[in-house]
Amino acid sequence: MEKCVGIYIHIPFCASKCAYCDFYSVAGAESLMDRYTNAVQKHIAEWSPQLAGYLVDTVYFGGGTPSYFGDKRLIAILDALKKQGRLLKDSEITLEANPDSTSYHDLLKLRRAGFNRISLGVQSSDDGLLKSLGRRHDFRRSEQAVADARKAGFYNVSIDLIYGLPSQTREAWAETLTKAMTLKPEHVSCYGLKIEPGTPLYELRESPFIPDGDTQADMYLYAVDMLERLGYYQYEISNFAKKGFRSAHNLKYWLGQEYIGFGAAAHSFVGGQRFNCVRDAVKYCEGIENGTPVIEGIETITDFERAGEYLMLGLRTSLGVCEEEYRKLYRGGFDRIAEKLDYYAKHGFMQKTDGRWSFTPRGFLVSNVIIGDVLEAQAEQRTLSAPPWDDARRELDEQMTFFSERGGDVEWFRGM
Repeated sequence: MEKCVGIYIHIPFCASKCAYCDFYSVAGAESLMDRYTNAVQKHIAEWSPQLAGYLVDTVYFGGGTPSYFGDKRLIAILDALKKQGRLLKDSEITLEANPDSTSYHDLLKLRRAGFNRISLGVQSSDDGLLKSLGRRHDFRRSEQAVADARKAGFYNVSIDLIYGLPSQTREAWAETLTKAMTLKPEHVSCYGLKIEPGTPLYELRESPFIPDGDTQADMYLYAVDMLERLGYYQYEISNFAKKGFRSAHNLKYWLGQEYIGFGAAAHSFVGGQRFNCVRDAVKYCEGIENGTPVIEGIETITDFERAGEYLMLGLRTSLGVCEEEYRKLYRGGFDRIAEKLDYYAKHGFMQKTDGRWSFTPRGFLVSNVIIGDVLEAQAEQRTLSAPPWDDARRELDEQMTFFSERGGDVEWFRGM
């Protein structure tokens, strides 16, 4: 039976950079768009022998702002994938879009070409906040974008929202959620603001205008409660969906499944190896055109690392983790890990159901700390039957660095 793989296409072009954005993107580079399209098409064709062993069941165009790239270029890249003959007819094909760079006619052409899911960067209903972040739309434009998507035939609409914005109050966040629900999306992503070095917002990181941790926690818990009452099931720390509308592509990341990335800065995990394309659109184009390497950062993932990733990523989801799945990845002990998980379950941060541990909403708030503790328990477990403590500690330090640099086959979970 052939394996399935997800395809990620990175479109780094934007009309302008937002104040909080840390993703690889470039503004004012429209003259490079056609060249970049040709490079991605050629890169996909070069991968034809490797793709022959897989069926493609998800495709995700992320960015940057893919909708700013233009419908013709997006369709050309999707057609390049279709030519490989491995794209399933019922694949989930997602387009990230900003409300200001969508139109009904473009969306209609994209829908007819095969795109069937759209993720809109709404972010807030507060026009003043949107302007301060460098967003190019207001909430009325978000409403129009959703209406255009529906009219074009998109029945799977996701929206992104951000809480913890500068000067944002609990009441303002509640209003954003209320207005966002009038859009009736099938999927909602709620992200807490992260202020990254190198972004314009970084200078405000110590500002009293940034909501403190308690306020952001209240905002998060309010969103969890409200969305649950409205029929959105929380299946990952920041993601909520109506039944049947989880992001199949993002689930590949969280369930440790394989994916292949094309485009500058795109990441891949396939054949037990993780690697990424060069983080420069011009160098990416030059490499593809000249037949020189565009892949860097290649590393082979050991069973121990995969098991650690299973714990880290699995605990981000409502599915959680269990001993049986862990042992399939790494035939090491689980006792220390179970003790740690049980400890947090006893104190209300986790729950255990049918042998699976998962976070409660309260636990999700401190998930980074708890996951780090669980990974340390994993390393301690390894010392019981393997290297001396110093070696295990060194491996733990390497593993924690590995995880910090990066952000089952369970059918019932995928199907909800």
